[in-house]
Amino acid sequence: MRIVGLTLRTMFLLLVMVVTARVASPQTETLLSAYDTPSDLLRAALGAAVCCFVAVQIFRYSRDPADMRKWVPIGVAAVPLALLCAVVVW
Repeated sequence: MRIVGLTLRTMFLLLVMVVTARVASPQTETLLSAYDTPSDLLRAALGAAVCCFVAVQIFRYSRDPADMRKWVPIGVAAVPLALLCAVVVW
């Protein structure tokens, strides 16, 4: 149960990172042209900060098996939803 919970938690957080990176990417063609519009630059900076925060959270998990058991039902519901959101956003 601990490994399943950890796997589902990691998959969910990775999908959150993918969706955040896609949504936060500039609407213009390249990242360098984001300097042309301040809103694209702000969105890219905020998205990078959120992605860094989520990446840190992937490696900071509770060693308590009860906490990982909580992620099994949460992950079973959240991972398909996050995957659906990633497919729709892409």
